[in-house]
Amino acid sequence: MFDTARTILTYAFVLGVLVFFHELGHYLAARARGVVVEVFSVGFGPALVSWRAKSGTVWKVSVLPLGGYVKMQGWGEPNDPAPPVPGSFAGASLGSKAFIVAAGPLANLLLAFVLFSGLFMTVGRVVVQPVFSTVEPASPAAAAGLRAGDRVLAVDGEQVKTFNRLQDIVSQHPDVSMDFTLLRQGKVIDQQVTLGDVTLDGTKIGHLGVAGSVSSIQHFSPPEAVAAAAVETWHDGSGMLAGLYNLAVHRQGLGQLAGPLGIAEVTGQVAALGIISVISFIAFLSINLGLINLVPIPILDGGHLLFYLAEAIYGRPLPARAMDIGLRFGAALIISLFFLTTFNDLSRMGAVNWVMHLFG
Repeated sequence: MFDTARTILTYAFVLGVLVFFHELGHYLAARARGVVVEVFSVGFGPALVSWRAKSGTVWKVSVLPLGGYVKMQGWGEPNDPAPPVPGSFAGASLGSKAFIVAAGPLANLLLAFVLFSGLFMTVGRVVVQPVFSTVEPASPAAAAGLRAGDRVLAVDGEQVKTFNRLQDIVSQHPDVSMDFTLLRQGKVIDQQVTLGDVTLDGTKIGHLGVAGSVSSIQHFSPPEAVAAAAVETWHDGSGMLAGLYNLAVHRQGLGQLAGPLGIAEVTGQVAALGIISVISFIAFLSINLGLINLVPIPILDGGHLLFYLAEAIYGRPLPARAMDIGLRFGAALIISLFFLTTFNDLSRMGAVNWVMHLFG
């Protein structure tokens, strides 16, 4: 019961933070461009709590926590023949509209960077060392004589400082012989290792057959923490973009997509590890939310930016009919992805197999 309550509360907190900062980006950009913001809502549906600020904006927390919105004056009225009301979104310049829309995803990326910076400055970063904790029997590592406890110093002359870097090198070289420099019981030895291969989502990658669990805390000075946070944000974002590319072009990873239920399950596991893990999880999800919203699918922020780009190229807004078709397509795609991810989540939880067994 306690674990369930903790998962629900943490899930609501994580989503609330992500949505708040995303919408805050839109809000601050709109105010900076002189656009009146009528409503700032975290969640949808009836308001649980609401108040009106001196600026006139109604701030509220609503019943359904799966998202939020900023309602600007004149939003959704790009082709209104009447002169736009001063301070309305419809009356803003095309550049201002693009800035306001892009500010939400950018706020999520900035949030991740700030959270990583704060974590690295205060508690440091957990780094898995390039040390073999286990070596799988009958694996390429075992065939080459590698042992548990070996520390990898370099591979083909490239210095290796983390287990993640070792994984990257191995995955990029399937069926290749490489020279490993190892530290074994205080002695440096050179060992040639012929990597194997495995197929992941239709792509062949290198395989060594080892696991690493020896970790340490890497501490940073404030400037080093900021630099490391930038690298971490870039690395996680690049991985996310690579995943989106493989999904769109090669249709790889559809079965691994997670939806609200899957995120809730992981949130419960992260919550059990403590507040530091929760903060790291928020940063990771914030990068994902920001980049996904920049995908040029109508209904997402990236879709609106696509419309504005078309308007800038052709010198006039797209016809209302074309925009309506685009938004309907985007909505249908998002709904389809929701059902797909929910099916994936239920499958991982065993619910789909249970239902199939129930009905024979």
